[in-house]
Amino acid sequence: MAAAVAQSFGRFSYGLLLPAIRDDLGISNTVAGLLGAANVGAYLLGTLVVAWATSYYRLLKVLRLGLVLSTTGLLLASLASSPQLLAAALFVAGIGGACVWIPAPMIAADALPASLRGLAIGLMGSGIGIGVASVSMLSGSLRTVQGDQAWSSVYQIMATIGLAVLLGVLFLVRHQQATPTGGGGFGGFAALGRMQGWLPLIFAYAIFGFIYLLVMGFLTTRLEDDSAWSSLDAAFAFTSMGIAMIFGGPAFVALADRISTRLALATAFSLWPVLVFIVLTGVYAPTLIACIGLGFLFSGLPSLITLYVVENATPEDYGPSFAAATLAFGLAQTISPPMGGILADISGSFKWVFIVSGAMGILGFIAALKLPKGDPG
Repeated sequence: MAAAVAQSFGRFSYGLLLPAIRDDLGISNTVAGLLGAANVGAYLLGTLVVAWATSYYRLLKVLRLGLVLSTTGLLLASLASSPQLLAAALFVAGIGGACVWIPAPMIAADALPASLRGLAIGLMGSGIGIGVASVSMLSGSLRTVQGDQAWSSVYQIMATIGLAVLLGVLFLVRHQQATPTGGGGFGGFAALGRMQGWLPLIFAYAIFGFIYLLVMGFLTTRLEDDSAWSSLDAAFAFTSMGIAMIFGGPAFVALADRISTRLALATAFSLWPVLVFIVLTGVYAPTLIACIGLGFLFSGLPSLITLYVVENATPEDYGPSFAAATLAFGLAQTISPPMGGILADISGSFKWVFIVSGAMGILGFIAALKLPKGDPG
């Protein structure tokens, strides 16, 4: 649930609420993209903080700090009355997202026997999927009643849930870990460099960071503006995608156990352009099915990348290594939203946004195949 608060609520909910936020605040697609960049830019900054912090502080302390920041950001977003205030709120939530996401997989994996570590990581994606589906259903129902102003109420409810999860983590979650002694290097890259296959992995992670926000961040807007879907139909597609995310992580981790993490990652990337181009058609039934498939990939791809790091990094190197890999991911996703907004404003639709996302999935496929063939997955 901590991952759901930090990722689903603090980051992914903005893409779902974007049409309402844009229309309520009267902003352009470019400004909307810049607001998204404030969130992911903060996530990028947060990875640098986490790379340093996990070299000296236990993972659970970093996770707790992240939940405090994520919940604070959600509360501030619920009170925002201008793009500037919303940007500040999303910035705080973005830093919190990095502080939660990087330590969470190892904490979850250590809570189960070694044979179930992969399942624990897959369930992280499930938690995010539950969060996305919940936000989508909540947004759809409130927007029907309150109109475009409903986005503030959605953030308020998410902040309340975040506070409850924070209290649960503070009182219930424990993690045994020796005190780190440093040695991760600047940004964690010294630790990352000790992991086999680190270069193609961070390239694949960066590709995912760039392409996923072009879809998740603009999906409902694409369906409503370009494909003439109603807000309820677009919200249902997003909800279906979120529900699929619940199963994507465990499904692809199970696939990795059978065919290796490398081939499972390549398989996931190979499906990306196919599904994105189906969404471009806007035809209801195929698009809905493609959204479900994308939901599997949204949780499956990061679960596989995380699994690779957990399996190939030492316990002491894990925090700095994953932070360094996430730095590349964060940089890519910082560029993604404003570029998507600019492309949409220039072309007058979101067609090219999705074309770019689909085409770059091929680069992720190539990067995955460059991973060492003998990985433990």
